Amino acid sequence: MIVPLIDLASQQREVSEDVKAGWEKVVSASAFIGGPAVSEFESAYATATGVSNCVGLANGTDAIELSLRALGVSIGDEVILPANSFVATAEAVSRIGADPVVVDVDPVHLLMSPERVAEAITARTKAIIPVHLFGQTAPVERLLPIADACGVPIVEDAAQAQGARRFGRTAGSLGTVAGTSFYPGKNLGAFGDAGAVTTNDPDLADRIRMIGAHGSKTKYVHELLGFNSRLDALQAVVLNAKLKRLTGWNARRREAANRYDELLSAFPEVVLPRSAEGNEDVWHLYVIRLRERDKVLAALHEAGIGAGIHYPAPIHRTPAFTSLAKLGGACPIAERAATEILSLPLCPYITAEAQEYVVEKLALALRQGRRVKTPRPTRAVLIGRRGREPSAAPEATVFSK
Repeated sequence: MIVPLIDLASQQREVSEDVKAGWEKVVSASAFIGGPAVSEFESAYATATGVSNCVGLANGTDAIELSLRALGVSIGDEVILPANSFVATAEAVSRIGADPVVVDVDPVHLLMSPERVAEAITARTKAIIPVHLFGQTAPVERLLPIADACGVPIVEDAAQAQGARRFGRTAGSLGTVAGTSFYPGKNLGAFGDAGAVTTNDPDLADRIRMIGAHGSKTKYVHELLGFNSRLDALQAVVLNAKLKRLTGWNARRREAANRYDELLSAFPEVVLPRSAEGNEDVWHLYVIRLRERDKVLAALHEAGIGAGIHYPAPIHRTPAFTSLAKLGGACPIAERAATEILSLPLCPYITAEAQEYVVEKLALALRQGRRVKTPRPTRAVLIGRRGREPSAAPEATVFSK
């Protein structure tokens, strides 16, 4: 059996008729840049996120960078972000000439630690970027007092959390502004690169839109140095079609996560993901932790299972950010977790049979690696066990990631 990490082909088939009809309208009207499709999506996504403004952009990295630029972050400033994000979060900071300051995360959910953020604040701090990782929402309400005390904005990185909620509020509506990515593999993904900014500040939204359109509101009148970063109308059609289905797709992701919980509950050496209090996660990724990660990953790949690692190294351990190498050991939780995290296949189309196959091969790898017998998984009964404590694992529950 082949089990991909995500099944984009099935998703594309589901939306193909809507996309075809929408593309025909765009082509017929020659409305390739801007136009009704983009406006429709921006309005619909703002409503879905619970904000008043959405600005479509070319990709998620630009969404973070242009947000920072619009907020006045500049050369020599510092921006605080978690050590275990995708490198694009730090790239957006560095492309401005500002300095990324990485901090450690909590040991259970691997989300930005407010305590570590408070310790990292300096006179040069000009923004804080919490990352909503794996489909979870970061504890922004605990970061807000820290940000307010030093007068800096919170810029959410919401690329992995479309539709996620925290205490009833949607990811992307919790800070000053949020950037998101619609890379094809996201919960809400385009047919290529695309991104957006969401905010309740209309002036900030206007400035971000202007920066993304060559610094111009009026044709050939360029008020500031800008960029070419606009949401393509054809991608907006795709996103409109998918946004209508996002709630249902996220519900199916939760069902699949519950099923994994049941199937994996027999293996105490596997630390399962846990939903934080107040969170309604959307399971962009289902990330377990185990000590024999690399052996298990190799065995899963050999069995045709598309497991992955998100991410194999914290930002300060990547060659692109050698300037941060001095921080080695400063983020022990993130560094330890990078050696143990494993993303199992999960998407709205994964079947119970496929998940049982994944866990069967994972169990086999554990038995072979440890030379001990472990119970074989039984068919899952979905009873919604989100929010329970992770399985106990010696020492593994006190990672310093």
